[in-house]
Amino acid sequence: MNIQLSDHFTYKKLLHFTLPSIFMMIFTSIYGVVDGFFVSNFVGKTSFAAVNFIMPFLMILGAVGFMFGTGGSALISKTMGEGDDKKAQSLFSLFIYVSIICGIIIAALGIAFLRPVAVLLGAQDTMLKDCIIYGKIILLALPAFLLQYEFQSFFVTAGKPQLGLIVTIASGVTNMVLDALLVAVFSLGLPGAAAATAFSQVVGGVIPLLYFFRPNSSLLRLTKAKYDGQAILKACTNGSSELMSNISMSLVSMLYNAQLIAYAGEDGVAAYGVLMYVNMIFLAAFIGYSVGTAPVIGYHYGAENHRELKSLLKKSLNIIGILSVAMLIAAEVLARPLAAVYVGYDPDLLNLTLRGFVIFSFSFLFAGIAIYGSSFFTALNNGLVSALISFLRTMVFQIAAVLIFPLIWGIDGIWGSIVIAELMAALVTILFLMGMKKKYHY
Repeated sequence: MNIQLSDHFTYKKLLHFTLPSIFMMIFTSIYGVVDGFFVSNFVGKTSFAAVNFIMPFLMILGAVGFMFGTGGSALISKTMGEGDDKKAQSLFSLFIYVSIICGIIIAALGIAFLRPVAVLLGAQDTMLKDCIIYGKIILLALPAFLLQYEFQSFFVTAGKPQLGLIVTIASGVTNMVLDALLVAVFSLGLPGAAAATAFSQVVGGVIPLLYFFRPNSSLLRLTKAKYDGQAILKACTNGSSELMSNISMSLVSMLYNAQLIAYAGEDGVAAYGVLMYVNMIFLAAFIGYSVGTAPVIGYHYGAENHRELKSLLKKSLNIIGILSVAMLIAAEVLARPLAAVYVGYDPDLLNLTLRGFVIFSFSFLFAGIAIYGSSFFTALNNGLVSALISFLRTMVFQIAAVLIFPLIWGIDGIWGSIVIAELMAALVTILFLMGMKKKYHY
């Protein structure tokens, strides 16, 4: 099925267009999941806890790729909707070149501050050593990691979501195969797991770079770029919600780890790590759908096609609602087998993880609304509202909940805090959608 951004989207066409983006995000999430499986089962729960402990810091550094990808994609889509394809090519090239430079600088700073940050977060002794080993290897591939996140959005904007999916699958399979070889077969431990992930990120970032440098059949190609500070600022503003969302989620994860160490020790961090792996995969479906629809929304917004905007929003909210219920049911049914994959070797840790799973999974009922709403306003080039939704969801609701509810219900309050936070974020998103209806005519 040949689908153009300018088409009218039925449910079938919308799902067909967004499925590659959904699978792209899910496969990207699998990297950490695969690392966690091999580290937990072949290296031990201390190293497993260390990976989960330092990962939020690494994700903060990689969030710039999401910012340029989603924010830049919205601006490029709008520009194409206005009929200026030459400018769209120039903007695309500019964002890629700037992100490469940013990736090199951020990687160098990350390596320099890795140990102080790990110590500040509370890592000690063996866990501290493992955090530094894993983090340094991952940071060497950070420029490619930024590009990988960025191209997930740009492949959709370029009208090639299927090609983006192929690249992501190649990257994911690379990670799985190398994890099995380096960790399980050659017993290289934590450095082997880190190297597997780093190399897979290079595959996911460099292959698209080579594709867009050469003549291709997509809507975008890397060319000479004219510096445009205003466009960079606009892309950063548009993508600030995704940047803030990723940074905030990582900061919240750090806070969760600190609370869990206080309430349940190292086992609490390990149990939370299992929940986060499942959470990453499930939320990746919402994020992937949002990324997939964003260029379509941006195009029709630029073309002032208000009827199609209204249709896209209505269909998307229905799809998100059905997906949310399905995820809750799947999480409850799969709780025990998924937990057993990671921590089945430790009965006490398994029971702790299962208890958290049963409570935590209700957050999937509400998370998709805020994720989609934030992306929707990014696509409309309203970075302020998009950022506000993300900020309230993570930095306000989640942090407040994880600080308050454990005082009342102990460790169950930690698992339940995310449910309340996602519910509050969903309500705020609905209010924004209702309040902005007249302005955007959707």
